[in-house]
Amino acid sequence: MIQALLRRMIKVGDLTVHLPGGRTMKAGDGTGPPVVMRASAKGLRRLALNPGLGLGEAYMDGDIVLEQGAMWDLLELVGKGGSRGLKGRGSWATRTRKLIKRRLQQFNDRVRSRRNVAHHYDISNDLYRRFLDADLQYSCAYFARPDMTLEEAQAAKKAHIARKLLIQPGMKTLDIGSGWGGLSMTLARDHGARMTGVTLSTEQLALARERVAEAGLSDQVEFRLTDYRDLDETFDRVVSVGMLEHVGAPQFATYFQTLKRLLADDGVAMIHSIGRASGKGATNAFTNKYIFPGGYIPGLSEIVKAIEEAGLWITDIEILRLHYAETLKHWRLRFMADPEIPVLFDARFRRMWEFYLAGAEMGFRYGGHMVFQIQLAKKRDAVPLTRDYMAGA
Repeated sequence: MIQALLRRMIKVGDLTVHLPGGRTMKAGDGTGPPVVMRASAKGLRRLALNPGLGLGEAYMDGDIVLEQGAMWDLLELVGKGGSRGLKGRGSWATRTRKLIKRRLQQFNDRVRSRRNVAHHYDISNDLYRRFLDADLQYSCAYFARPDMTLEEAQAAKKAHIARKLLIQPGMKTLDIGSGWGGLSMTLARDHGARMTGVTLSTEQLALARERVAEAGLSDQVEFRLTDYRDLDETFDRVVSVGMLEHVGAPQFATYFQTLKRLLADDGVAMIHSIGRASGKGATNAFTNKYIFPGGYIPGLSEIVKAIEEAGLWITDIEILRLHYAETLKHWRLRFMADPEIPVLFDARFRRMWEFYLAGAEMGFRYGGHMVFQIQLAKKRDAVPLTRDYMAGA
């Protein structure tokens, strides 16, 4: 079973697997830097029974050890083998299984949403400080040039979003999923917006409020521990970056109906989210169990349908393909190089995050993941007729 699995997953590269009892298996075509893995009997069982979950769990628990190369090197062999490319819709039975799994995973009412957010974002602000940029942007950067630093690319992302929002001084602006506050602070400081940010993370909220006070922006920026569904006011602009992935498919209609209710009649919204090029799917078992419980990466077709049903105009869509792969590469390298992370977190946690960051990068670099930015409005003439304003300096 293991030999068949390896041959199916790894077609290029040079992988050696040392098995219990002294046996050795090889996979790939022998090209490139060698990757050497040692697996216990328990690790092999996990890998054979459920590769999607078993590889990550076995690596976390030390049942699979990389003796040469790193986890990224192993996953890159899988990615280069083509097993993570676009697959099409699949059979009726496959789509039905994914639909049932998706519904069970993503029943995100208010209580469950807050618990899911806490699972990932309330770990430790100190962790995120060690691999994110200085502004704590935890979403896809915008590499306008390939030689950009992470800080430059994240600043470019915020500027790109601001242009799409057509922000003017004094505009009342809502940031759904405001995180550590960096985007709200930028829109207030650089564009004069009056910001309201909402989050479900107590750790993020405390740090965001602290940062706003230190920056002297308290008269322009307010952060609340509030579910976006509970807001009862209107805004000139609405922005949401990296939050739609936490909504879950059963709540897409509610999300966009709520966005329409919150948006002024002449308002503009901009939604930035990870998406999957293959349409509907199901969240990876490892990610759902250990990283983002209740999360779901949507197909663009699912989102467009929900927007249409809400009665909103789609005024622009932009697809960012490899930008997140480059962002994740920066995060992974910073995470692995930080000398304090081994002091602050145990080996199992570090291996879990290494696997998460490497696997996510592979999804964008070799698989069907991308990022979409959708500009929305209630009125067809809420934004200019051409896109020239989006390409500012």
